[in-house]
Amino acid sequence: MRDPLVIAGREFNSRLMVGTGKFSSNEAMVQAMEASGTEIVTVALRRVDVADEADSLLSHIDRDKYLLLPNTSGARDAEEAVRLARLARAAGCEPWVKLEIHPDPFYLLPDPIETFKAAEILVKEGFTVLPYINADPVLAKRLEEIGTATVMPLGAPIGTNKGIKTRDNIAIIIEQANVPVVVDAGLGAPSHAAEALEMGADAVLVNTAFAVSPNPGLMGEAFKNGVIAGRQAYLAGLGAQRDQAEASSPLTGFLGS
Repeated sequence: MRDPLVIAGREFNSRLMVGTGKFSSNEAMVQAMEASGTEIVTVALRRVDVADEADSLLSHIDRDKYLLLPNTSGARDAEEAVRLARLARAAGCEPWVKLEIHPDPFYLLPDPIETFKAAEILVKEGFTVLPYINADPVLAKRLEEIGTATVMPLGAPIGTNKGIKTRDNIAIIIEQANVPVVVDAGLGAPSHAAEALEMGADAVLVNTAFAVSPNPGLMGEAFKNGVIAGRQAYLAGLGAQRDQAEASSPLTGFLGS
């Protein structure tokens, strides 16, 4: 059964997006990407020269195989984020952008006001905008209404590997959304990715869990399997939780009783 992820009318077979930061080497990054089966790779615009195909990191990313998703990580306000997105488009990148604005250097939590401001501008300029946000159902709905292609609520703060600590709010976002919901940040284990997909999230984005693993390739494969399992469980339909035990086999007629 075909079950593509569709973002802005574009189909992807994989529901796992991969970030490119923190890896010990470009070779380790490539191992994780290839093993994960990803088709969308995010690159922080502050770390690379997107106009230079010989850039050390970019030269290791096959743009025929992966959609390069420029990331405004490090931007402190809407003006800076918009400028970075425009630079990436001018350098030849597709007009897709992961919008990320976090002025707080300690927790790296996204700024909702500046994110909304930047999203309004970029959508009007024809960008396909994937905004990284707190797990705020109201903000998610407002962003959808102005035309963002997805919403990307955090599971936990960036790089913490704590899993989905915002589960209740993400569940509301999923219930209300008419665009894909991508759980981004804080996912440290394949089981976290599976949990997100089981809930009904459309995709996840993972970086740190791959980059800090002694075996990024194997971890990439593990997350790939977690995402597939979670999606299959969601489509199959999980059983309702109960407070009391219920026998899986009837006791009537047991041993002739």
